[in-house]
Amino acid sequence: MANRFILNETSYHGSGAIEAIAQEVKARGLHKALVCSDPDLLKFGVSQKVLNVLEKASLAYEIFSDIKPNPTIENVQAGVAAYKAAGADYIIAIGGGSSMDTAKGVAIIIENPEYADVRSLEGAVDTPNKCAPIIAVPTTAGTAAEVTINYVITDPERNCKMVCVDPHDIPVVAFVDPDMMATMPASLTAATGMDALTHAIEGYITGGAWELSDMFHIKAIEIIAKNLRAAVNGDPAGMEGMALGQYVAGMGFSNVGLGIVHSMAHPLGALYDTPHGVANAIILPTVMEYNAEATGEKYREIARVMGVEGVDAMTQEEYRKAAIDAVKKLSADVGIPADLKDIVKAEDIPFLAQSAFDDACRPGNPKATSVEDITKLYESLI
Repeated sequence: MANRFILNETSYHGSGAIEAIAQEVKARGLHKALVCSDPDLLKFGVSQKVLNVLEKASLAYEIFSDIKPNPTIENVQAGVAAYKAAGADYIIAIGGGSSMDTAKGVAIIIENPEYADVRSLEGAVDTPNKCAPIIAVPTTAGTAAEVTINYVITDPERNCKMVCVDPHDIPVVAFVDPDMMATMPASLTAATGMDALTHAIEGYITGGAWELSDMFHIKAIEIIAKNLRAAVNGDPAGMEGMALGQYVAGMGFSNVGLGIVHSMAHPLGALYDTPHGVANAIILPTVMEYNAEATGEKYREIARVMGVEGVDAMTQEEYRKAAIDAVKKLSADVGIPADLKDIVKAEDIPFLAQSAFDDACRPGNPKATSVEDITKLYESLI
């Protein structure tokens, strides 16, 4: 069987990368942007850094900011209307996963209007046309939405997050500029950084993993483990490392899938508006323990690149525990809660477990699971 790999056409990395936006826009013959960015990024001047580049080059744009964390169907539909009203021919998405995912939904519907209900985009959908061009500028070091073929939209009526997988939604250019991430509060840096680690670990052990994806994921785990603590403490070099690490993780998992850490985290975002990175970070060690028996020797390599010494002398049980302990230690060091006691209500667990089982990320889990197993995992965390 052939393994498909999809990446950005072009990406720029490093401090000052956004300065190249104007030349990319002009080279592609684009004329007017709909800038998708959330209200806080506009309020605190983060998005203005990109707008300054556009204005300096006399490039036209209009702003769309009707975007919330865990964006909804309504946000996407409002964005489609704004794109049409602006007479835009491309999108610049500035932000974390919420801005990126909204932009992807908008861009897909612009070129595939038969999906205007948004709900019909859930799952792996074979849309006929490539989306309107997206230029992606991440402001968090975690989601890697700028390099993935996935996006997640909340359906408030069903209290669920719809995972949408579509090769046609990947941005044409990504500008991964750590200067755009420098204003993140420490708590957001920690949460998005642990989201990136979850991407890398789940992508590394998923059933669809193979040599090329393993190369990206194991390197991403190493980069994140080396840099997340420093990034949370405000070190610019640490943030630059995280900007790269999360992107490298995205290059992998977008092409092979994830697992039940993500499928369990998604319902928490839909029901409680829990930040996605926080949910992943809390759930990850528990699910690593659950999945351990189905991971071969991969936990040894996770432990190795996370700085554990002497892994080659360890038994399988020892290196698996060492990998899990290294993840727990990193999570604790950056201030992530150890459980879901302040988030999950016990009476909601049956709904959460069924939602997690039905989630598009669940089939990628390396160990076959069930609603009953997922119920027990939630219960162990409260």
